[in-house]
Amino acid sequence: MSEPSYQAVIEHMLKNDRFSAWLGIEVLELQAGFCKITMVVREEMMNGFNIAHGGITFSFADSALAIASNGYNKLSVALETAMSFTAPVKSGDQLTAMATEISKTNKIGVYNIEITNQQQLTVGLFKGTVYRTSKTLLDDE
Repeated sequence: MSEPSYQAVIEHMLKNDRFSAWLGIEVLELQAGFCKITMVVREEMMNGFNIAHGGITFSFADSALAIASNGYNKLSVALETAMSFTAPVKSGDQLTAMATEISKTNKIGVYNIEITNQQQLTVGLFKGTVYRTSKTLLDDE
């Protein structure tokens, strides 16, 4: 038996991720320790100031963290996260998140995620640290 592919692990994970589905996340690029995802911000995601609720942008980045860190087929969960909101996000904006692995050990992974809009303006910077458990997401193929 061989290890399941990165793609198969992420497809399995996303199949059960109802929140990422509600956000409308699409995976554009996927490789070990890296992902590029996109979503369109909708009207129901706006706060009282008519900008996207910070939780939307944070959740989008958190999904990128999950996708980038779980593809090794080792269940990884967030230990610590931090986000800077660098520009407002509006309804209709097409967001792209690129998650890049900075460090990975047997137990800990560190990732940087940059979120841009359709004009390539950075709207958010996110750093996430994950705990890499001993559990797998998929059995060996």
